[in-house]
Amino acid sequence: MVHEKLRTFIEGFRREAHPMAIMCGIVGALSAFYHNSLDINNEEHRRRTALRLIAKMPTLAAMSYKYARGEPFVYPRNDLDYAENFLHMMFATPCEDYEISPVIARAMDRILLLHADHEQNASTSTVRMAGSTGANPYACVAAGIAALWGPAHGGANEAVLNMLDEIGHERNLDKFVAKAKDRDDPFRLMGFGHRVYKSYDPRAKVMQQTCDEVLNELGVEDNPTLRMAQRLEKIALEDSYFVEKRLYPNVDFYSGIILKAIGIPVEMFTVIFATGRTPGWIAHWNEMIGGAYRLGRPRQLYQGHQRRDFVPVGTLLCRLPSRVWSFASRNTAPRASASGIHGCKSALIRPFERSISSNMAGCSPQSPVQRDGDSEFSLSRLPQTEAPGTGRVTNRFGIRDQSFSRVIRLEVSQRLPPLACTSA
Repeated sequence: MVHEKLRTFIEGFRREAHPMAIMCGIVGALSAFYHNSLDINNEEHRRRTALRLIAKMPTLAAMSYKYARGEPFVYPRNDLDYAENFLHMMFATPCEDYEISPVIARAMDRILLLHADHEQNASTSTVRMAGSTGANPYACVAAGIAALWGPAHGGANEAVLNMLDEIGHERNLDKFVAKAKDRDDPFRLMGFGHRVYKSYDPRAKVMQQTCDEVLNELGVEDNPTLRMAQRLEKIALEDSYFVEKRLYPNVDFYSGIILKAIGIPVEMFTVIFATGRTPGWIAHWNEMIGGAYRLGRPRQLYQGHQRRDFVPVGTLLCRLPSRVWSFASRNTAPRASASGIHGCKSALIRPFERSISSNMAGCSPQSPVQRDGDSEFSLSRLPQTEAPGTGRVTNRFGIRDQSFSRVIRLEVSQRLPPLACTSA
């Protein structure tokens, strides 16, 4: 169980929030609920925190799922094991209990177990790096969750389902397999091969058997997505191209199919990955903190400019893409208003004062390019607007930073009659 106040905490998220965003927030917030055992140099505190994290992760994961669906949270039961409890909290409701299939429970147990640890991967390294600063373990695991959220790491089984959606139908498989073989084609088959395992992923053998058991248990042979995945698996295991390159189906391929068959939405796949990986994160963190360790500080080799010209801060501020500067008109000469940043005019506006004035007076064409160090700027006329009943029009100009493809918008106000210029 988790602290009851966490319900209030979760309700602060929007209903459409991604479950991984919720997990990042609530796992990091656990340190505020269990702050009396955060002495990382105390072995008993570390043990207690490890148990809390491992025990509460399925509960938090199920809560993030229920919250997104607008369903009431379901409490864990002490008579169920780890995987059974997770399925119970995911799919049971107060008005109807969830009958847990032993086959499905065993499949979930294997998914969590096979994802528990996998050497120095990106998220584990992130947990260790954060832990090397002396941060509390809840913050370290939250950092690991954030790293796992990246599609290049934890989103692999989700990418499998997205790939199958892109293929669309069994009749398209041959075409997409040919695209995967073409080195010049950007399409890639997801869930095949592995950076670490240059032959067959040993975890995939277990998951392949589990996948067959789950599909037989649920009787979902007619599901087009799962049927397409099974045929793609057959192609990869028999096609000489994939066999020679050892691009066998990996654990992500089979786990994605299993989770899809169970009825777990794609956005929850990485959350389940994080739940299974938590014991591994905690083991790495505890091993490091329990021994001699140093602050993680990777070395960086600078390969940039040897010499760069000084650029006034006003120029840098004016290059911000979303910043809008307002200019008041006095005899058609633009000047920075009190709400602007002084220095912006001298840094960027002054080279264009003549062009702006001539534009307003006689509709001259776009100004020539102005250069400032390594950057190039050009001025163009934007559509004119009139404020009803005020007797004023606003002439708008855009200064485009050619180097960064950004536009700074200038607004120059003047009395009627308005200029008869068309937008540039």
